[in-house]
This record gives sequence, structure tokens and C-alpha cells, in this order.
Amino acid sequence: MNENTLKYKIGIGLIPKIGPVLAKRLVSYCGSIEGVFREKSRNLSRIPGIGEKIAGYIVENDVMEKAEKEVEFMIKNKIKSMFFLDDNYPERLKHCYDAPVMIFVKGETDFNREKILCIVGTRNATNYGRDMCNKLVEGLAVNNHNVLIISGLAYGIDICAHRAALSNNLETAAVLGHGHAIIYPPVHYEISRQIISQGALISEFPGNERPERGNFVRRNRIIAGLSDATVVVESGEKGGALITADIAGSYDRDVFAFPGKVNDRYSAGCNKLIKTHRAALIENYADLEYILGWQSDHSGCNINHKKMFAELTDEENKILNTIETNSELTIDQVSTGCHMPVSKVSALLLNLEFKGLVECLPGKLYKSLT
Repeated sequence: MNENTLKYKIGIGLIPKIGPVLAKRLVSYCGSIEGVFREKSRNLSRIPGIGEKIAGYIVENDVMEKAEKEVEFMIKNKIKSMFFLDDNYPERLKHCYDAPVMIFVKGETDFNREKILCIVGTRNATNYGRDMCNKLVEGLAVNNHNVLIISGLAYGIDICAHRAALSNNLETAAVLGHGHAIIYPPVHYEISRQIISQGALISEFPGNERPERGNFVRRNRIIAGLSDATVVVESGEKGGALITADIAGSYDRDVFAFPGKVNDRYSAGCNKLIKTHRAALIENYADLEYILGWQSDHSGCNINHKKMFAELTDEENKILNTIETNSELTIDQVSTGCHMPVSKVSALLLNLEFKGLVECLPGKLYKSLT
């Protein structure tokens, strides 16, 4: 760890009025993280979105002392950093325009593994919600899905998801709405220690940052951004789980929801997500497995045989061959390569997904499974 460079990476997040989008723009225009702090005010003010006032904050605000203390805190508590330009920064987050410039991680897990699932829901979980959550995680584990379960360490569905992962020997990661110096709620301190030993705690906040209300809204984008898909187990008409679902949708990630009774207040949010086509209805792990194209390791399914016996149209074969030739393609690239309109390609790709012949990856990239 280069402590001198690290303090600059931390420091940019401590400058007033500088969020993730502006911070990344500053680094891009200045050429390096160190360059941001060395650039003259008049040059900084010309960068789109900065202006004289924010340029003054950058030049005049002395954040290095705070950054140095943060480096000491990280070393003492064995906390790793992941800067958005570093090789270890999660690939899925790189596709999110407002992802944090820096995240702080305590524990060990692979954020670039093949399968990552976010499970969220109400803090007032019912027996139905806890049962659905437990069965979902258990089903994934029993069917040999090496999936990382992401949630927010909150009461209700969040903590249920973490516990279910731990008890089924799956790794889990909790995204915090505060720094690593504390655990909120305090009653979850012991399980947070278990999570560190079987996953990780993640935060974009400096070590001593308090659990302010706005922080929990901000952390929801990390929960959604780290994951291939978001599952809402139970939710009222309003709440953080719905915010996470909407963010996931804005990132072009899959969103799923368990339905509930029409008069159940803690299923109202899930039912609305399904009714407004912002989430796909699922009843169990098998629905999730099917829609995401996660083949069970024990299934013995031979994709080449599926291709051989699948009834494909000439247009489907043309799309499949184009994707096979190019490894991974966006829908626009498939459209160009096959000389078909995007609307038609979209429908044909969906058919091929249902037949288990192509897979949609994060960032709406398509790859062949043959």
C-alpha cells in the first residue's frame, strides 16, 4: 500500500461539494489523483461542473491531515481500500456512473465472482418474509450456486439474508451507512464479526462517519451496483428497499420481488413493483435461477445438446452465430452485425435467453452459452 498516494485518494472524498461524479471528472481532467491537488485554482474552475467556488474548496481546503489519520485507522484495523481506478475495484461498480470514488473493505471476498445477489426488504419482516428469504438462500446453496449475498445489515430482511447466507456456508457482504469505527445497529455487532470471517463489511465513508439518515440512502446504490440482481422480499409502499430496486433498474440490473396478499402492508411495495413492471415476480429460487440463466451445477445440462435440438429460426441462428463469433456484444452491436432493427433483435435475444442459448451480462452485454 502506497500511503502517500492513498492519502490523496482519501482526500478527494473529503473535499466539500465534491461527490463521486465530480471527483472522477477532476481526476480525468487533471490526469491523476495527485494532479487534482497540485492544479491551480483558475484551471480547476474551467472544468465543467467545478467553477470558482468549488475550485476554491479544492485549493484552500486542507484535507491531508484528516486523510493521514484515516490511513492510520485503516492500517490499525486491517481495512483495504478500493479506488475507482485501481485493479481491485469491483467491475460491476465501474458501470455505475455515480459509484463511489473509494470504498473501504474489512474482510475478504471476491466482488468479481460470477454470481452476486442483493436481497433487501422491510425492517419489519413478517414470518412470511423471513421464510421466503431463508428458502431462497437455502435453495441457491443446496443447488451449488457459489453466490455472494449482499445486503445492508439493517433490521428485518437485511439481517435475515446475512444470517441465511452464513448458516448455508455462503459468503455475504454488508454495505454500511457509516464508517468502520462503529456498527449500526449495535445489536448486530456480533453478526458483523461473523460476516468479516465469511465475507466482508463495505463502506464509502471515513472510519468515524456517523450513521446519518442520508448515508443509508447513499449506500443503497452500492448494494444495487455490486449485484447482478436485486431481490425485494417484503416492503411497504415506501422504504429503502424500493429505492434500491429503482437504482438497480437504472443500472440495467434485474429486479425481482416476492408477491404478497393485496391487503398486506408489508407486501404493498413488492406488489406495486410487480404491477408496474419494475420487478419480475418470483416464488422461489428456481424462478430466479431460470430467469438469470444460472444453471445448477448438478443439473448435467449440456448446452451444445440444447442448441442441437432447439428449434431455431434463421434469424435466431444468425444472431447466435454473430454472438459466438464475437464473444460478447451489446444489443446495438448485434443489430449492426445482423442488419436487423434493435426492436426485432431484442425480441429474438429474449427467445434465445429462454432457450438457454445466450446470457445477458451486467451492462446489457450478451454472450453465447453454446
